[in-house]
Amino acid sequence: MKSPSANTKLNQWVQESAAMCQPDDICWCDGSVEEYNRFMAQMVASGMAIPLKKRPNSFLFRSDPSDVARVEDRTYISTPTKLEAGPTNNWIDPGELKATMRGFYKGCMRGRTMYVIPFSMGPIGSPLAKIGIEITDSPYVVCNMHIMTRVGTRVLDALGQDGEFIPCLHSIGAPLEKGRKDTAWPCAPIEQKYISHFPQENLIWSYGSGYGGNALLGKKCLALRIASAVARREGWMAEHMLILRLTNPEGRRFHIAAAFPSACGKTNLAMINPTIAGWKAECIGDDISWMKIGPDGRLYAINPESGFFGVAPGTSYNSNRSAMDSIKANTIFTNCALTDDGDIWWEGFDGKPPAHAIDWKGRDWTPASKSDAAHPNARFTAPAKQCPVISPDWEKLEGVPIDIFIFGGRRASVVPLVHEAYNWDHGVFMGSTAASETTAANIGAVGNLRRDPFAMTPFCGYNMGDYFQHWFAMGDKLGAKAPRIFYVNWFRKSPAGKWLWPGYSENSRVLKWMCDRVGGKVGARETPIGLLPLEGELDLTGLSIPAQDFAELMRVDVPAFKAEVPDMEKHFNRFGDRLPARLSAQLKLLVQRLG
Repeated sequence: MKSPSANTKLNQWVQESAAMCQPDDICWCDGSVEEYNRFMAQMVASGMAIPLKKRPNSFLFRSDPSDVARVEDRTYISTPTKLEAGPTNNWIDPGELKATMRGFYKGCMRGRTMYVIPFSMGPIGSPLAKIGIEITDSPYVVCNMHIMTRVGTRVLDALGQDGEFIPCLHSIGAPLEKGRKDTAWPCAPIEQKYISHFPQENLIWSYGSGYGGNALLGKKCLALRIASAVARREGWMAEHMLILRLTNPEGRRFHIAAAFPSACGKTNLAMINPTIAGWKAECIGDDISWMKIGPDGRLYAINPESGFFGVAPGTSYNSNRSAMDSIKANTIFTNCALTDDGDIWWEGFDGKPPAHAIDWKGRDWTPASKSDAAHPNARFTAPAKQCPVISPDWEKLEGVPIDIFIFGGRRASVVPLVHEAYNWDHGVFMGSTAASETTAANIGAVGNLRRDPFAMTPFCGYNMGDYFQHWFAMGDKLGAKAPRIFYVNWFRKSPAGKWLWPGYSENSRVLKWMCDRVGGKVGARETPIGLLPLEGELDLTGLSIPAQDFAELMRVDVPAFKAEVPDMEKHFNRFGDRLPARLSAQLKLLVQRLG
């Protein structure tokens, strides 16, 4: 197929990739509905996709059991020196890594079509947007990228003859010999999977996996790992954050960006339905925020994605009504169960479990089965525009001005429901020491405390000590116009193990207090760890929380915080002389306040 692009650099890269990967054909994707439908029909015919009778234009896929999630131990940040990658990243020398991967790439697309996907992260024409080109041999990837990014000829028009783009090379790593039948989910064995990033070159190479963030290279690979490095160089921010708009009864708008590790309710918060009368919430993004300082000196954010790639298990009308309404049609489901009436199902779904289903491995399943019907990391890919609470401004080219940053984690004890940073430096300290107790969604023993600074540990594309410094640099530029910083913990339990806070939509009460703080409507009391609500100023109208439970929920456990100081010191020591002195100073101040 003849190239529709006038960009010499792009055409040369496509030709070089084709010479290395040796596909049978090359297809330049135009982003049209017709193209999406054509590829999906091909995958239905091959047995890879299963149409869902109950959901219009929706399909179920089952991945290979070896290819079900991001593979952190096979994900690399390849910088000229190991120090530049830092202690939180896997590092291989760029020359060595490229030589290894070129060996795998040679002939890897034989028997397959090479798809060239021009995509924009962010609305086309936005000053915050970036263009990527993904080369892949997976039609599943093409259809998911259609939903998750802006794909097609409009991107090539924006790129023009000499525009810059981020090259993203992907292969499932399963050449198809002539006469051989394809598998339902072709991929390479785990030891051949490589998800590699070369930040100095703005380059992404992925091999062997067809799943999620390993294969949809606009997502974590470009939008966080590469973008974080670009953002540092160019003076902006690429963060693992939802973006939410809250409007109070007087009509004042507040924009919130929030970072949480996995299993801490990020998507639920992004699509929250407030329980407080007169307050309205709108979703702008559920996963990634790109932010630049605008002409007025404030920080403006866009959601660079155009879809939701959400975890299915646990999502229900009880936990997230808006997400459920978003996936009624035009959705790709992966590794969910299939019911006998042609719908999907997963653990945590509304209503009774089906009497019989086909599980994510294609086996019969009943409620008596010992294994889960859906994989714990089963996913849905749905267009953001289908979300009933999506903001009318979610694609605003200049973005929205951020008033509030929130960090948080899953803690059964120690950390109160909410507290505010004393200042920007203290807020950066709170983000840099953010911690969560591990769940079944994390690798490691359940209940262990894991530091996940800014929820960016798996996604920072350079030395995290330098990343902390970049936060300080951005705060210095923003000055008095910097967003206020808060920390939350929805998951505190009583000593007897009972949840102290109802969570979900009731979290809007905590958001209201934050907005009222920004608006100067409520005060706060000083504690060793930060500013907490004054008595009676967190709106509990209509909630029946016993006074002793609320007191425990808001208690600052000084001895427990003191006991955590050595772990914070150990965490900071990992970064050696790359740790900003301002963070060490904040730790000393905390120790002084704890007494």
